[in-house]
Amino acid sequence: MQHHHPVDASGIFNGPLGAELRAQLAPHENVQAALSVDLTVSLRFAQGLLVLTENRIVGKDADSEWQSWPLSEDLQLRLMDHAGVGTLELHDRHQRLSLWRFTLGQQAQVLRFLLRFEQLRDAAAAGNLNQALVPVDESRCSVCSEILPPDSDECPACARLAGPKTSTWVLLRVGRFATPYKGMLILGFVMTLLATAATLVPPYLTIPIMDDILIPYQKSGQPVDPYLVSLYLGGLLLSALLAWGLSWARTWVMAKVSERIGADMRTTTYAHMMKQSLEYFGGKRTGDLMSRISADTDRINMFLSLYALDFVTDVIMIVMTAVILASINPWLALVTLVPLPFIAWLIQKVRGRLSVGFDRVSRVWADVTNVLSDTIPGVRVVKAFAQEEHEIERFREANVRNLEANDRVNKVWSLFSPTVGLMTEIGLLVVWGFGIWLVAHDQITVGVLSAFIAYIGRFYTRLDSMSRIVNITQKAAAGAKRIFDVLDQVSSVPEPVNPVQLPQPVKGRISLHDVGFRYGSRQVIRNLNLDIQPGEMIGLVGHSGSGKSTLVNLINRFYDVTEGSIQLDGVDVRRLAVADYRRNIGLVLQEPFLFFGTVAENIAYGKPLASRAEIVAAARAAHAHEFILRLPHGYDSVVGERGQGLSGGERQRISIARALLIDPRLLILDEATSAVDTETEKEIQKALDNLVKGRTTIAIAHRLSTLRKADRLVVMDRGEIVEVGPHDALMAAKGAYWRLYEAQARRAEEDAQAAGLTLAREGENA
Repeated sequence: MQHHHPVDASGIFNGPLGAELRAQLAPHENVQAALSVDLTVSLRFAQGLLVLTENRIVGKDADSEWQSWPLSEDLQLRLMDHAGVGTLELHDRHQRLSLWRFTLGQQAQVLRFLLRFEQLRDAAAAGNLNQALVPVDESRCSVCSEILPPDSDECPACARLAGPKTSTWVLLRVGRFATPYKGMLILGFVMTLLATAATLVPPYLTIPIMDDILIPYQKSGQPVDPYLVSLYLGGLLLSALLAWGLSWARTWVMAKVSERIGADMRTTTYAHMMKQSLEYFGGKRTGDLMSRISADTDRINMFLSLYALDFVTDVIMIVMTAVILASINPWLALVTLVPLPFIAWLIQKVRGRLSVGFDRVSRVWADVTNVLSDTIPGVRVVKAFAQEEHEIERFREANVRNLEANDRVNKVWSLFSPTVGLMTEIGLLVVWGFGIWLVAHDQITVGVLSAFIAYIGRFYTRLDSMSRIVNITQKAAAGAKRIFDVLDQVSSVPEPVNPVQLPQPVKGRISLHDVGFRYGSRQVIRNLNLDIQPGEMIGLVGHSGSGKSTLVNLINRFYDVTEGSIQLDGVDVRRLAVADYRRNIGLVLQEPFLFFGTVAENIAYGKPLASRAEIVAAARAAHAHEFILRLPHGYDSVVGERGQGLSGGERQRISIARALLIDPRLLILDEATSAVDTETEKEIQKALDNLVKGRTTIAIAHRLSTLRKADRLVVMDRGEIVEVGPHDALMAAKGAYWRLYEAQARRAEEDAQAAGLTLAREGENA
């Protein structure tokens, strides 16, 4: 049996269902596309396979046997997704024949399979199946590696994921950032008009120089009038100086405006991004967001500072030149316009390809920055697992995809620009020929033809310049689309339209009424009611995934509840300005985050205007003062990015000092001591004892023994509260908390016994 699969089927046949698939295929039947699905119809994780050959679809999942359906124009594959699960249904005209389910991580592969199915089905219906079996153009998409359609740079699979193409009109939205500078823009436009007019004077002066001075002298020996020569040459010099001065001033003004527009755009985008909820950042890559603020705004800035002004100048020059040409000789002016329809058609054809190409370039460049943002902060883990070569290969692959995407754009652009130049040269030859014919029939003079040629040179030069701007315009449009994707994002934690003020002083009473929270379609918190009194310490306990951290995130208002309400001192937190509400919360995380800067700056992060005495007092209360003084420059010692150079316990105590300094009424401790050793935990616990005094405190702790000082313990399971009470009462009840405590005690005892055996064996060996 001989098979010639046009796709790389080795991975399929070497997989768990490969042998079964071989048995299903007939002799000379080849795999045209294959899709591995990872869910069964009943939503269990299991391997399934869907295969497309030249004449049928073959499929199987763990809940069914192999099935096949002949390829016909009646077949349809319908793609749907809901709640993180995708469904691919096979239909004919009358009924659903079968379905396959998969996680959305396989969405791109599913789209490629669907595209190939539609190509083969339509080709079979049209009787062109043989042509469809082997793609004519083997070039592949640089993003998803799908084979591209012949004579196309656009990947249909990526297009379905990416949404609508970028339109150049999106650049008009940048105008909102130009409003504060409209006075300077008007000044720049006026100077552009004057500078353009000045550059159009010299060709016009060549008419009297040729017809009234040079040609009469050459033909009949008429004496040259020095006064006229000086007058015309002075006019040429004056127009050149005027054009130079106005162009310099115009360029300086417009560059100044564009830099400010770019700076405002970066600041606005970053500010809007900072106001998004954690839900937004959870679905984004750091490198992609950095690329939008840096690379994409730079593209727009370059367009505004260098090319937008040139575009306006070109338009004005073309219009003015056309008017002058028409006034000199309408017929010759009409001949000048011969190349315009061809150039306009070419621009329209190329613009779409460049738009798709630069969208792809933006996406693959974000992949490059994503690799950097992953590996540089995590370089310690990379080195610990000796994965340098792996990460270098990841970067190389991303860089190659970026290179391929740019090569495809450059392939289009490299052909476009010389073609426009060729058309303008042909247009110039046509004008020369028609102009010579007019001179030979005494309809125009040589001076008029010379001026005409000079004007046409300017006309075609500007036309060629405008065509070159298409490249930069599409780059800027792709960048603007990505910027406005951020700016159009509405936060899932919105600011109230009419925020209310908290009653002063803030007491710190937290009330949760029928709180529910969904993450997508998954119910994480349900029917939760809890009243926390001012100054009370609450310990949240439960298995991993029980909803403890989600509840803390809701109280911090990192997310908003989907049902019920959370109140602070009787006021729904959604009615408070987000910043005003969070100023009353001190947060100490399991992994404390320190910024690059001095120790003092990190402690004062929540209160930048704090005095040195306040910073030292907070550090003393956090038991951090002594180790800070041992640093090379004390409080002015610079800590590395993310606190590199400090131990985990030292970073945690600085984090506690940071929380102490803002004197919050509500304190949240999220596993604050779980990542340190026992001795360090004791030091941190002393600092926490100072921190919780007089404050409403909600603490999550891995070691239940650290919560004995809590006034009440709240036991959670599957997003619900199952027990509430002090430690002793819950232990006596022998319920969920007792089981958790006993399990942890047994585990600690087993660990101690294992450690003792290890020490004993080491002693015997010694």
